[in-house]
Amino acid sequence: MQWQEPIILASASPRRAELLSQSGIASVPMPPDCDDGVFRCGTMPVNRWVQSLAVLKAQHVLGRCSDNGTVLAADTVCVVDGQILGQPRHVEDARNMLQIMMNRSHDVYTGWCLCSVDGQQLLCGYECSEIIIGSIDEQEIDKYLCSDDWKGKAGAYNLSERIAAGWPVTCNGDPTNVMGLPMIRLKQELSRGLQ
Repeated sequence: MQWQEPIILASASPRRAELLSQSGIASVPMPPDCDDGVFRCGTMPVNRWVQSLAVLKAQHVLGRCSDNGTVLAADTVCVVDGQILGQPRHVEDARNMLQIMMNRSHDVYTGWCLCSVDGQQLLCGYECSEIIIGSIDEQEIDKYLCSDDWKGKAGAYNLSERIAAGWPVTCNGDPTNVMGLPMIRLKQELSRGLQ
């Protein structure tokens, strides 16, 4: 597939823009105007759910684009025992998420969508990484929750920030997937034909 520049990032996430920039991919942010928090997964498998949300976000942005380019959208969730953990709604929600994930592993799914502005091409997929979070004492959790760093983050944490803070976190798989964009996969797709 041939993808045209510019890359229009259907996200307000500074982390996603930074991941693209670190990979040498310039992007133009254009957040979707849909609230994906109102939707529920129901019985749909998680991998299809995150892809569906990524396509929905891309379609919302596509309607506001003109000229050329490629829309890139993504959606990231954490999954523990089949329970989907998206972005926490409030501080106690964030606390509960962190407690559920401590001293065990969970999966992080990111669905992604590339869509040409002319509507001729659409490609979507997902990546999954396993995260293991060890024991974190209550004081550290309280300090973290007071910082508001949990806001806007699936599962209430950002992988690179928590590793830098010294949390006992291990990632099996692509760490950029956990941060919101699976760059190993996306670089492969975009290298096939950015023009």
